[in-house]
Amino acid sequence: MTDTDSLSEAIKAISVTTELIDEELQPHLDTLLAALLEKKKDAAVDIAKSGILPTFAQALQNKSSLSCQVALVIAEMAREAAVREPCIEAGLVNTLVPHLRSNNQEMLLNTGRAIGRICFENSYQQDLLVRSGVIPRLVSIMKEYPENDPLVNVCLLALCNLADMDSAREALSEVDVANVLILQLKRASEAERRHVILEILGSLGESDTLKVQFAESGVSEALSEMIQGLQGGSDPHELCSIKIASNLIVSLLLGDESMQRCFGEGSGLVYRNILSWLQSSNTQLQLSGALAIANFARNDSNCVKMLDLGVVPHILTLLEQHIDEGDVSVQHAGLSALRNLAIPATNKVRMLEDGVTERIKMLLQSDMPPVQFKLLGTLRMMVDGQEETALVLGRDTLLLARVIEWCEAKDHAGVRGEASRLLAALIRHSCNAEVVRAIAKADGVRHLISMATSEHVIMQNEALVALAIASAIDIDSMQGPFREANLLTMLKQMLDNPVGAVEVKFSTLGLVCSLANDSEMKAELNSVNMKESLSKLTDHSSSKLSSQAKTLQAVLSGSS
Repeated sequence: MTDTDSLSEAIKAISVTTELIDEELQPHLDTLLAALLEKKKDAAVDIAKSGILPTFAQALQNKSSLSCQVALVIAEMAREAAVREPCIEAGLVNTLVPHLRSNNQEMLLNTGRAIGRICFENSYQQDLLVRSGVIPRLVSIMKEYPENDPLVNVCLLALCNLADMDSAREALSEVDVANVLILQLKRASEAERRHVILEILGSLGESDTLKVQFAESGVSEALSEMIQGLQGGSDPHELCSIKIASNLIVSLLLGDESMQRCFGEGSGLVYRNILSWLQSSNTQLQLSGALAIANFARNDSNCVKMLDLGVVPHILTLLEQHIDEGDVSVQHAGLSALRNLAIPATNKVRMLEDGVTERIKMLLQSDMPPVQFKLLGTLRMMVDGQEETALVLGRDTLLLARVIEWCEAKDHAGVRGEASRLLAALIRHSCNAEVVRAIAKADGVRHLISMATSEHVIMQNEALVALAIASAIDIDSMQGPFREANLLTMLKQMLDNPVGAVEVKFSTLGLVCSLANDSEMKAELNSVNMKESLSKLTDHSSSKLSSQAKTLQAVLSGSS
């Protein structure tokens, strides 16, 4: 008899069975299993089409001694996508699920594989599984049999397939999944299992509730230790694990509780390991390290502590490594970290004393817009409230030339905007005639005038205030660019704009007031009939605005 004939005979024998007698069914199941394990062509499909699946369901329901073998046959059948729907229609999933409560590890293994394969990529069935309570049971099985690797792998794959579902995450938030996953991560010697665990952690880490649990359970610490153990090798699987794990740590640091726990006042294991990433030769770790420092620097006390602990030189050294044909992402992340660290006023002073602004100016040569954008923002943060820094940078002709060049970046509105904002900040925070003249000489005034008409109110105000300060300090340097841009007509239009923001109108009046102090500019203000615009504002609902308008009206009406 051929293999095909023996399979047909076995199917036929099972199909005519009226009573489930184990001794009679056993040899026929052996034949089916042998055909499936030998991957006989169409064996799974032939079995599914034969009409014997309800017999399997009945055997499982009766919990006979053949249940384990039946579950194995179903698991081997379900490797074929074509038989999965017939298995569902025969009620096999419903009869398999109760067997996840078995104390027999082989039964658990066969049942888990069968359910997992039948429900693979079937969101409706997966949802039903979660609702049936399989999530707590999967976690319990891994707790009960942590060293049964095949069984643990089945549970991990099941969790991996379910972890993107909100209902699964909710169920997992009620069980101790973090410690179970940490234990298995520490036991995982092969890359495949590591990657499955990391994928589960990544999906679950998107839940705020689980993120807190991960912080309390020490998930970040476990990931950090795993990375330390894998560093230095060149195996692509290990490098992939490092990449996934370091990205996951950065993601978990977005949660405040997790971030503070990992920081540990600067002595936390994760924070100390991340510092070593900055000095690693692995570009991925350098990137994740810089991003992590930027996340730690989300509150002032952390920023001050990190400066005390000397993090800034590490970041600067990292940036210097990537100047020539370096990694743009690392440069961007390093600058993000510096920008966040510079937010506390005390840090700005210390970072200036440490020569930060001088060292990051090396990135001016970058032709990558993301780096240019972040560099400009970092310099602007360094200047904020720091007269000395603004004075040093505002007189730097090479820096100003590059900033003016970026003010004209046609294809990158973000770079354009940040460049103009830095010019305005240099004037506003230095209030210095040399800076005003240097910016005017570099042809920067026209960019400030353009910025004053921005669609963003904050940028309009910054520009108008900077122009008012510059006019008060050195009107002679301003007059040429103002006339060339027809500034006075523009200011009148801004005051006349019925939907213009009150704060913009107020800043515009501040610039008009500054101009009115010069006899030539005062005459030109009258020539464009600025008093008419001021008159319209004298009864404005904002008392502050109307009062300023009246004062200016009187100034323009007085003799030169």
